[in-house]
Amino acid sequence: MRLRLPEERPAEPPTGYKIAHAVLSQDGTRAGFTGVSLGGALPYGVLDDAACVYGRRHRPPARLCDCGFHCVHDRAAAEALLCTAEHRAALLLDVCVLGAYIRFERGFRYARQRVRTAAAGPCACGSAAVALADAGWGRPGWRALASACAGCVRGRTSLSLAGFARLAGEGLRVVASGAAAAAPRAEPAGDDDLGVPELVAEAALLQARLDWFQTQLARLGGRGAGGAEQG
Repeated sequence: MRLRLPEERPAEPPTGYKIAHAVLSQDGTRAGFTGVSLGGALPYGVLDDAACVYGRRHRPPARLCDCGFHCVHDRAAAEALLCTAEHRAALLLDVCVLGAYIRFERGFRYARQRVRTAAAGPCACGSAAVALADAGWGRPGWRALASACAGCVRGRTSLSLAGFARLAGEGLRVVASGAAAAAPRAEPAGDDDLGVPELVAEAALLQARLDWFQTQLARLGGRGAGGAEQG
């Protein structure tokens, strides 16, 4: 006799919280996330289906496996994970649990999810993030991104918070930690939909890049002038 788990049929999909690293594809055409545990080997999109990390031919979440997406009920529990050294650069995600799921005391394991909001913590220097920049590591075909302020972006591969949201699509909203999390839009935000905070962040990022390029040009100009005088 098989033990059957109780079934739930909620009127609205459950929601939860988790942490993950932002990633950008090698060719710069796709943006998504990668987990901080076993699922880290399988980057996923804003709206995506889970796959078994062990390569087994069953549909997550299988009762006798630990495959599937994971999230916790309590935002504070997810935020606590960001305190560890290896997770400091991760984002806090607000997710919608879709498809089949198994409920646990602290959260869910489930088949399909939509990331509604991603909150980026401060830059490593302590300033508020305006961009997600190359973190110096990644997965095959994917660069990991970390929060960066306008002054620390410099020449690194990066996307503004709003730029990452547009590239990831599916109505994702990306905010700096501490900012109010807005409800997801039905469609990805276009340039005309940006509010004042997003426009200020975009302007700061562009100015930082311009300052960096001007500094590099000045250095190259100085070397060129010095070479001409010595000759």
